Amino acid sequence: MVCVLVDACGWVALIEARLNLDASMKDVVGVAELKLLECVDKELESVSANRKGLLLELLRNRSEMIPDVGGLSHPDEMLLSLSSQNGWPVLTVDRDLKRQLIEQGGSYIEITSGRFLRMVET
Repeated sequence: MVCVLVDACGWVALIEARLNLDASMKDVVGVAELKLLECVDKELESVSANRKGLLLELLRNRSEMIPDVGGLSHPDEMLLSLSSQNGWPVLTVDRDLKRQLIEQGGSYIEITSGRFLRMVET
């Protein structure tokens, strides 16, 4: 089982692409154990006020909630820190976050234009 950190924009992109969570992750990492930071959950809650159908209950039920990382204020900083410490890929489409992950030797899972997930590693 592979742990995968979920970024807000990555979850939104997955839902918008209408990808099946289990099947898509299985093709990329096998069985995925999703990790959801409290701040990312709050960010998604805020986004869902304007966008319906984000399946937040599915995400919450399928994820382990992780407390925010002390001493860090931005979700991206926390995702980078946890990814680096644990070797966990991040589900994201954020270009800046992807660049930073690669620079620090991390990995990410992105949604491609062909409606597939793809793992990018250094």
